[in-house]
Amino acid sequence: MTEMKFVVDKEKCIHCGLCVKDCSVMAIGLGENKTPKVLPGGESRCFRCQHCMCICPVGAISIMGKNPENSPSIKDEVTSEELLNLMQSRRSCRHYKQENVSEEDIKKLKNVLNYPPTGCNDRGLHFAIIDNIDVMNKFRDKVNSAIVNAVATKSNQLVVEKFGDVAKMIEHGRDLLFRGAPHMVIVSVDESSSCKDIDPIIALSYFELYAKSLGLGTCWCGFVYWALTFLPELQEQLQIPENHKLSYVMLFGKPENKYKRCIQPNPYPITMVK
Repeated sequence: MTEMKFVVDKEKCIHCGLCVKDCSVMAIGLGENKTPKVLPGGESRCFRCQHCMCICPVGAISIMGKNPENSPSIKDEVTSEELLNLMQSRRSCRHYKQENVSEEDIKKLKNVLNYPPTGCNDRGLHFAIIDNIDVMNKFRDKVNSAIVNAVATKSNQLVVEKFGDVAKMIEHGRDLLFRGAPHMVIVSVDESSSCKDIDPIIALSYFELYAKSLGLGTCWCGFVYWALTFLPELQEQLQIPENHKLSYVMLFGKPENKYKRCIQPNPYPITMVK
């Protein structure tokens, strides 16, 4: 585990106690002159969430070698209406332009993957990104060929049951699995993570909405997820770390079409608990 390295700039500290109040595991407390300090056993209790550094109103706290002046400031520029519209307007992208997303936008997408929350701050996620359309096309061909072969030879019953009809479409030139997407992100999770079934989905949700804000299209791709799960040898190229399991797949790229309005969903049942 990364060393805590909790440091307080005593000249800046205003002794407000906000950092101590926000520490859910009581790794820190107030010492002499109400200056925050690490409590006995705090080093092992701390799960490195960095809340103490982020909540400090004067930037007096550093932790794990991370200094407050290097953190982006929090801005209130996005209105609730704008955020709601972003959520309402996201659609599964089914047609993509056959071109690479810019290096700048790929860099932004990679960066946003550092921010999704994980249970107990385990941060046991790994992302594999195909950011080049030529690499994607080769991977697409490999997966499609493996499915067609497995169905034809009946060498994998799971593939036969799930992809029997799909294999015929692939043979007729339909890219049913990948929908022509130029890029893909695959998330895997450490088997020992506290919330291993939920953390990857939260991360891809962050990725999807941010991609939407960049004008990109995305698609939660169950077909490719199943293919990689039923034919695990296809995962080798993705360099998934040892002790990690494949969690899900998202396609992304520049959308070929743009929707003009949001859907009108049938509401889910909501119970107000009293």
